[in-house]
Amino acid sequence: MDWIGPKESKIPPHTRQEPRFDGDLTADRIRFLFRGCADFEERQILIGGDPAKRAAAFFISGQVRSERFYDYVLRPLATNPQLREATPEAAARMMTEGLVYASVKVCETLDEAMFALVDGSVVFDFPGGGKMISYSVATEEKRSVSDPENEPSIKGAMDSFVESLRTNTSLVRRRLRAPELKIAEVIAGRQTVTPIDILYIEGITDPDLVARVRERVEAIDTDELLQTACLEELIVDEVKTAFPLVAYTQRPDRFCAGLVEGRVGVIVDGIPLGYLMPGTVGQFFKTGQDRSQNWVAASCLSVLRYVCMLVSLFLPAGYVAAVNFHPEMIPARLAWSIAEAKVDVPFSTVFEVLILLLAFEIVQEAGLRLPGPIGQTVSILGGLVVGTAAVEAKIVSPVVLIVVAVAGIAGYTVPSQEFSSALRIWRFGLAIAASLGGLFAVTAAAAVLVCHLARLESFGVPYLTPFAAVGGDRAMGHGVIRWPLPWVKFREQALHPQNRRRQG
Repeated sequence: MDWIGPKESKIPPHTRQEPRFDGDLTADRIRFLFRGCADFEERQILIGGDPAKRAAAFFISGQVRSERFYDYVLRPLATNPQLREATPEAAARMMTEGLVYASVKVCETLDEAMFALVDGSVVFDFPGGGKMISYSVATEEKRSVSDPENEPSIKGAMDSFVESLRTNTSLVRRRLRAPELKIAEVIAGRQTVTPIDILYIEGITDPDLVARVRERVEAIDTDELLQTACLEELIVDEVKTAFPLVAYTQRPDRFCAGLVEGRVGVIVDGIPLGYLMPGTVGQFFKTGQDRSQNWVAASCLSVLRYVCMLVSLFLPAGYVAAVNFHPEMIPARLAWSIAEAKVDVPFSTVFEVLILLLAFEIVQEAGLRLPGPIGQTVSILGGLVVGTAAVEAKIVSPVVLIVVAVAGIAGYTVPSQEFSSALRIWRFGLAIAASLGGLFAVTAAAAVLVCHLARLESFGVPYLTPFAAVGGDRAMGHGVIRWPLPWVKFREQALHPQNRRRQG
């Protein structure tokens, strides 16, 4: 149900206008539409050096690369003897033998000419032609390919996605050289007009999954597509959840591995990430290093991540429940130490835990939002103040500080920060439930969490895959343990790949 207030209900619908710009394709119309734009420029070009023969060239300064414009367009126009007449015939020759330039097309509508200018093309208007010709001389200024900062690689590739769409697809093509790799492009965002590429491997990826992803991307109807949430929240099955339903990565090698598994990839121009769909629980606990190191070490680390996830989620709640409702669970000497430490603390156990959890989130948020050196200083000072000073001031007990610190550090072992953030939110709820009913309430809250996860789907695939809903067909190598690669013969059944066998 849409939440529409009394004022919002009077706002007209978000209607589409096709074509986007009214009017005929003329030079005066282009000048009118770009009125007030300081970067819009027009230049009169002499065709073949004859002062009486001129054509108008329109372009947007900053969008075109000057060297290409002058060397590949202006100079041939001024010196080519075949282009002596500024007529439609001269325009036709420009498309064939007039200029040695590959990226050239005819603009027959005003929309085509306007978008060509915005994309970095030079548009020529020949008197009496009725059509215009555009040459793509767009600038290629972009951030260079660098190391993946959020997903550091110890033993593996050292490149990461950038903001340029074509650079990102090139990084994928260099790893997946098979012609079966398909790249479909969709335009979204009425004002941003953002290209979105959908990548999949024909013959492996489920066609229904590809169709479902493409249908949802094409259905995006918004003015801007600049941040990640503009894409993620508009295509997922469920938004009333804290858990991510779409996986993302900075690393092209991990992105390509997902495509080979049978997933659908999405790359958005301007966002240095690659999305993999569907997103399942098992995927959020994998790292790019799992297949770069020995399978025994990778399996142990994988098990450690799941154990740390449970510790981060249930340790504060378990401590509150044990102290308030089940003291018989605590060994006698430990119970005596806890009681002795709480003698001078004026607050209840649940208040201590909640206030420290909240302080932990505040320090973390402050460290993320500030510049690097300042953020590290704030984190250190915050840890000292929240930790040592709070214990010395008898605001919290040392045991609570240890419990919250262990839970917080354990949460950092989860590779996906979005999944870790969802666990931190549920950690508060479990601690409050423990203060109300002890372990019985914690068990009930855990059951609610499991039911919530079991209800979620990502593009038709159960969210708890590969731990549930596999139809009894559990292929080796897709669970917690990372088995030796020669044993992993098949792809994950939950993705319904056309070709399940991945190796002989």
